[in-house]
Amino acid sequence: MGKIDILGILPLLPKATLETIHMTFFSAIFASILGFPLGTLLYVTSPSGLIPRSFLYNTLSRLVNIFRSLPFIILMILLIPFSRFIIGTSIGPTAVIIPLSIAAAPFVARIVETALSEVDGGVLLAARAMGSTNMQIIRKVLIPETLPSLISGLALTIINLIGYSAMAGAIGGGGLGDLAIRYGYYRFRIDVTIAAVIIILILVEAVQLAGTAISRSLLAKR
Repeated sequence: MGKIDILGILPLLPKATLETIHMTFFSAIFASILGFPLGTLLYVTSPSGLIPRSFLYNTLSRLVNIFRSLPFIILMILLIPFSRFIIGTSIGPTAVIIPLSIAAAPFVARIVETALSEVDGGVLLAARAMGSTNMQIIRKVLIPETLPSLISGLALTIINLIGYSAMAGAIGGGGLGDLAIRYGYYRFRIDVTIAAVIIILILVEAVQLAGTAISRSLLAKR
């Protein structure tokens, strides 16, 4: 078992931490860009949605379930050619953003669908009675009503992405996972592994606290 040397690992931590934040931040943005419209479409076309379309809903729902069920490591390997085509490389923090975004997008879609489905039907009927179109109902009723839940769901998505980014280190993704594997596991440095885990836990806790605070703030303003 490796010897603990805190001073020896300090220079390694800032770069790895910034890489993890870089991967998580941009993949959360792209996952939201992909997942939010998909989740809205799932809700709109669901049996209880604004425009029920069973065939379209069932097709999209199955696709979402397929991508959600794929282990991230396998998905990342499958997307190596695509990452190389888009970025020019399949390794490093920037290349990992692509599989991270695609892995998280179905998760975001389900969160959005679930949040929209929980809106009281009476609110929708009132909006209909006032002559609102489907797009107006989505923009002015559904999204404002579900914003606290969506923020909480986004925080949960970011937490999952932090975990995915750590797994990405197993195949050269960079970040804290890569640090823990290359310097901790391969070199028998338990101090590096412990330091990486502690920073990941701090990041997760910070995201959870921020998500909870923002969600409560939005609820209090209603």
